[in-house]
Amino acid sequence: MLAEQRARAILQQVTQRQTVSVVDLCQITGASEATIRRDLNTLARQGRLVKIHGGATSLEEEEFLAREPDLATKQRYAREKERIARYAAGLVGEDDVVYLDTGTTVLHMANYLKDSGALFVTSSIDLAGMLSAHECHVYILGGTLKPGTVDIVGAEALAAIRRYNFTKVFLGTSGVSVSQGFTTPDPEAAALKALAATRAQSVYVLADSSKFGRVTAATILPLDRAQIITDQLPERKYLDSADVIAV
Repeated sequence: MLAEQRARAILQQVTQRQTVSVVDLCQITGASEATIRRDLNTLARQGRLVKIHGGATSLEEEEFLAREPDLATKQRYAREKERIARYAAGLVGEDDVVYLDTGTTVLHMANYLKDSGALFVTSSIDLAGMLSAHECHVYILGGTLKPGTVDIVGAEALAAIRRYNFTKVFLGTSGVSVSQGFTTPDPEAAALKALAATRAQSVYVLADSSKFGRVTAATILPLDRAQIITDQLPERKYLDSADVIAV
């Protein structure tokens, strides 16, 4: 089968099935795995599909958000956020060194960490206050106070976080996309989240189901760099790109 014919066959399978594996494409086209992987790379560069681990998925119909959601929007899915936060807090052990990011779902974790023996580091002033009230050992990063919030960002915060090594990092996100990964509207916040992830043994992103299929201005991490904790299983294409825990 010629390259053009393979490309048509691949795109037809992706359109029909949304997600397709390299093995399946080899059987359909009669081509080798190396050839199919080269075809997928070419089609991905052309913007005709999204290449994922072990195969490809269709281009998402994504909602692009230019701004940070308002408070009313953030307070939606309150029950789901609480459930996610409770599960995430249960992953924290007494000997852990934990970075807790900003975001409403991560903030809820404080309710379930009372008297925890772990050491906590955070960029959220609200979260630091809650953890302190619960008799937790907590450090807060120095830096620039983000306008309109009580969250710390900037060069000083980046410098501070490089001094830590974490066993677990818990991040918030505004969007989850196969092609763009985890995203947030603020590039400074994205930089801090991304750096925290590089300092950790395990990285968890807390994302209720409304976040899937959304893209915002700045990418934090690709999906395969963290485990997602969510309230319900998303479409198959996300499961092929990330380790997802539904609670």
